[in-house]
Amino acid sequence: MRSYGQKCALAKALDVIGDRWTLLIVRELMIRDGCRYTDLRNGLPGIATNLLAERLSDMERAGLVMREAAPPPVATTLFHLTPRGKELEPVMAALGRWGAPLLAENTDEDVFCDHWVVLPLRLYVRDKFPGEHPLRIGLHAGGELVTIETVGDGSVAVRSGRAADPDATIEGTPPLILALLTGKTSLANARAKGLQYKGDVKVLRRFGAN
Repeated sequence: MRSYGQKCALAKALDVIGDRWTLLIVRELMIRDGCRYTDLRNGLPGIATNLLAERLSDMERAGLVMREAAPPPVATTLFHLTPRGKELEPVMAALGRWGAPLLAENTDEDVFCDHWVVLPLRLYVRDKFPGEHPLRIGLHAGGELVTIETVGDGSVAVRSGRAADPDATIEGTPPLILALLTGKTSLANARAKGLQYKGDVKVLRRFGAN
């Protein structure tokens, strides 16, 4: 890990997180806490396996990542963000918002992994009526199962995995699901593009969708 050698908080931060792939490893661990090495490699298309191992070692030394030997039946090493690593979440959110307009410039060569939808769902989906009863929605976003739960303050909790006893289920492409739950498209338009929705439409109105 190279240093800028500057007595500046921003430079010191970049000494730790400025290397290529480092923040994308943080992204993966924010989405799936408790990642196997293969999960990380699959979620980082284009990274060399030796470089991933090197970055993980650097991040461990910097106190951002810790590893856990999971017991059987998992019986493998799992990687987690440390409390210090989790403090990067608002930084990642700000970078995500800043970079969102750049998505219009993507090319056909750009790769998208379905589980990446978890972070924009956390950033942009909001419960418009937080005083009402809690809701749980199950998503089948491309090949990824995702659970969204209201938490009572207007924000939502989003995690990978199947939803237990959901109030509604939505199946479709990640961009279409995101557009629906942020009010950028209607249920009718989304259905016309192949989205499937099961549940009371009142559930969608909690998120500004219609």
